[in-house]
Amino acid sequence: MDVVKIKGGIPLSGTVQIEGSKNASLPIFAATLLTDEPCIINNVPDLSDVRYMTEILEHLGAEIEQLGKNSWKIVAKNITSHAPYEIVRKMRASICLLGPLIARLRKAKISLPGGCVIGHRPIDLHLKGLSKLNCDIEISKGYIIADGKNIRGRDLFLGGRHGSTVTGTANLVMAATLTPGVTQIESASCEPEIIDLCNFLKAMGADIEGIGAHHLKITGVDKLHGCQYDVISDRIEAGSMIIAGIITRGNLCIKGANLHHLRAFVDKLEEAGINITCPENGQIIVDGTNINRNPVDIITLPYPGFPTDLQAQMCSLLSLTPGLSIITERIYPNRFMHVPELVRMGADISIEGNSAIINGKEKLSGSPVMASDLRASFALILAGLASEGETWVQRIYHIDRGYEKIDQKLNSLGANIVRMSDKEMPPEVLY
Repeated sequence: MDVVKIKGGIPLSGTVQIEGSKNASLPIFAATLLTDEPCIINNVPDLSDVRYMTEILEHLGAEIEQLGKNSWKIVAKNITSHAPYEIVRKMRASICLLGPLIARLRKAKISLPGGCVIGHRPIDLHLKGLSKLNCDIEISKGYIIADGKNIRGRDLFLGGRHGSTVTGTANLVMAATLTPGVTQIESASCEPEIIDLCNFLKAMGADIEGIGAHHLKITGVDKLHGCQYDVISDRIEAGSMIIAGIITRGNLCIKGANLHHLRAFVDKLEEAGINITCPENGQIIVDGTNINRNPVDIITLPYPGFPTDLQAQMCSLLSLTPGLSIITERIYPNRFMHVPELVRMGADISIEGNSAIINGKEKLSGSPVMASDLRASFALILAGLASEGETWVQRIYHIDRGYEKIDQKLNSLGANIVRMSDKEMPPEVLY
């Protein structure tokens, strides 16, 4: 198991390229099951989650070929409907196979997704929506068993306790593309990743109206065809790198990002006194040299609100922003596993209900910390980059799920990060 050692206090500078979106790539890969023709997907990030998805698709019978570092060819000509636990257990996103399998084969048997450290993420809205489409759903021995032989279009409502469901929307849209009749989805997610999935489906021949809105209308077609498609850039990687430039008081040019996908995030940075400019399309300039940052209050919300996937990283930044800031988590109320680790580094943060109360300080101190999930991993790396002394982040495998070669990318900007086996760690820094 790898760890990283970070020597803090070095301002980052230079140019960094943002990779394709993980959260768009995974459902798009699942959507290739909707056709027996070849699909070529470009701008796919080189991540462990992507490799897990290709393994699942191969188990289902798809033929997978990597055409280049970020390009894949998928041909799902002869596929099966059974995705067992030992195949899907590594990745919750595998639940988005349910919709395309039902649409294509009219049946599916998929292991229920496991728990998650950031909190319970139920799939009740997925199953409710499929039931509304006249699918028979049974839960037995840890599996979802779906019979879709009588599937037909219907009006659906997908709103839940914490807003729209992103993967639920993806599942229902994919299921509806080959479903007879018209399906209208109210309270659909309008995240950029859902827009990207819908655009991919339209490139395959799907009939979808209202893309980007909370109301989607899908008219089922008899067949979808293969296509070639470029995945959007990863807005969460872009936001994470913007914070890296700010927290180290550096200057970064971030290329390949879409500022329109980060409006709520950038709005809060500007409120904090950070200078963010976009001199040309796909390029963001970050000036983190302003030493007088302001505290801010943040509430995470479904898109276009402030993204929950940037909450942990903002915790690190606000820990080093003098004054009182509050982050309220409305999507995953228990998503504060990074807070005790930041406190180990000297941060002054207390949790009250679903809010983090942050009393910003002038400095943090490097120390051994433990990553609990993907975004928490980057938050701890950010804190380490801005801390005095050395920070050791353990269980770094989490970060490989969502950030492509991030240690190398940060080192190219001047950071001092060394990745090594945990067996190489000095005994005195073992957590």
